[in-house]
Amino acid sequence: MSDSILEEIFIKRSQQKKKTSPLNYKERLFVLTQEKIAYYDFDSEKGKRKGFKGSVDLEKIKCVETVQPEPNAPQERMYAFQIIYDEGPLYIFAKNEDVRDQWIKKLKEMVRFNKDLMQKYHPCFWVDGVWLCCHQEVKQAMGCKVLDNKNGFTSKPSRRRGSRKPLPPTPTEEKPGRPLPPQPSEAPAPSSDMNWWKARDKYGKEGYIPSNYVVETESGLERFDWYSKNMNRSQAEKLLKTENKDGGFLVRDSSKAGKYTVSLFTKSCGETNGSCRHYNICTTPQGQFYLAEKHHFSTIPELINYHQHNAAGMVSRLKYIVSNRARPPSTAGLGYGVWEIDPHHLTFIKELGSGQFGVVKYGKWQGQHDVAIKMIKEGSMSEDDFIEEAKIMMKLRHENLVQLYGVCTTQRPIYIVTEFLSNGCLLTYLKEGLKQHPTTVQLLEMCKDVSEGMAYLESMQYIHRDLAARNCLVDGNGTVKVTDFGLSRYVLDDEYTSSAGSKFPVRWSPPEVLLYCKFSSKSDIWAYGVLMWEVYTLGRLPYERLNNTEIVDQVSRGLRLYRPQLANEKVYSIMSSCWHEKADERPTFQELALNVQDLLYELQ
Repeated sequence: MSDSILEEIFIKRSQQKKKTSPLNYKERLFVLTQEKIAYYDFDSEKGKRKGFKGSVDLEKIKCVETVQPEPNAPQERMYAFQIIYDEGPLYIFAKNEDVRDQWIKKLKEMVRFNKDLMQKYHPCFWVDGVWLCCHQEVKQAMGCKVLDNKNGFTSKPSRRRGSRKPLPPTPTEEKPGRPLPPQPSEAPAPSSDMNWWKARDKYGKEGYIPSNYVVETESGLERFDWYSKNMNRSQAEKLLKTENKDGGFLVRDSSKAGKYTVSLFTKSCGETNGSCRHYNICTTPQGQFYLAEKHHFSTIPELINYHQHNAAGMVSRLKYIVSNRARPPSTAGLGYGVWEIDPHHLTFIKELGSGQFGVVKYGKWQGQHDVAIKMIKEGSMSEDDFIEEAKIMMKLRHENLVQLYGVCTTQRPIYIVTEFLSNGCLLTYLKEGLKQHPTTVQLLEMCKDVSEGMAYLESMQYIHRDLAARNCLVDGNGTVKVTDFGLSRYVLDDEYTSSAGSKFPVRWSPPEVLLYCKFSSKSDIWAYGVLMWEVYTLGRLPYERLNNTEIVDQVSRGLRLYRPQLANEKVYSIMSSCWHEKADERPTFQELALNVQDLLYELQ
């Protein structure tokens, strides 16, 4: 064992890994070495170290900071500090401020070059299912207080060449509430659930409304019918061609962060069926907007208004607004604060298929909301652990994740109720659902959807463990969403949980998982590269000529998947970057999403 750098007797708080776990506080001998911080049972009478109780590898530490004492805390628990790593916060109480400062300073110095240092932290404790500082109910929720810099130190410069603009912010933290019209008084604060906002009507009655039922009043582009937020190029073309009007147009977010694109349908160039043109809205150094270089405008609405009357360099003027404003019912949870759904409120309509956990059916909740219902086969899942986790999974919300609505646990089998996506499984969609030969843009947009959903999971420190095309779904607009994230942890099937088992996802697993069952966000990165390969081969089986044993042997020796015919060198280089043998040399999902976004922008 390495020589100790610091040793001290502290009080350690239990980590309360389950919401219902009772808290306890025990004296432990903490020993800091070059590799880890370990803690031991201690005989105070004899002054001797006893049994080993646990440890945290220094390379896994994401943050070291003080913790504000709880109200009415006893004197021995006044000087707390926290060590944040993959499993959450480790709370330690020092006997005085000097000792605490000494350990924090030393730990920060030793972890300052770690890869995943946090930029925000929770200054108060996690107690009984809630953060005392911000009252969020998700243990993995991003912190509510900004660190001056990463854990007090400037991180090591990136080894990756070139600099890139950061991605637009994903919803890794609670957004402030938007004002709701009309407001007789100051707008009420939103609830801690991003899906539901607390609102007050003109009569003073308060209640919760789905957040996607309201938009900002008199600000932004949302108030214009021609603006289609979160629509990609393929979806725009599908909508415009369905409308089939010469001069039909819409404005959408560009693949480049903060930019916008005008998509226009025209029949004026001799095409029998018409075609779509895409014009990026450019800006001058003075901040004015233009499509044609001679015609500059202070705002985008002014630009659109002008081009509704003048082609001015485009193939046609903007004649008809094409809109997708009709929205499905809220993709937020089915009711504020509800996670247990009454099974009597569910109507089963048809079977969609069967999977690892049992049969999946399409149905309705209370006769109006489309839902997918997984009927969990008894003995297939560690049910109690999953039910506890489901409360956290419901809080995860992103447009490229399948929303978990709730669970039915009062009977057996238990049900998992999720958002329903009409185009089904991505793997089947690739093989059968694409009616015509897919475009490069379509395939790349599918990859972009998955990368952004996974970047959000990565930001929430959530590991999927079974990312593949079969575990993604496609909605009616062609948007891809990741599903079944984290569920593999609750499988009880030995063949599924052991890399020696025939059901284990060997074809999507990196060497460290095949050899040591070591899962991380970096093993998800490897699987994403394989998923990209599935997309660009339209659903072929990876390593189709090899069996599982041969794959384990040859991938460990350096075998990698070949470049698909539909993938150019730039696309294949993104795939290949996911398959570095060393996990720490693989990119993050944030970087992958940006790389895919850049390629899409080149195609605009």
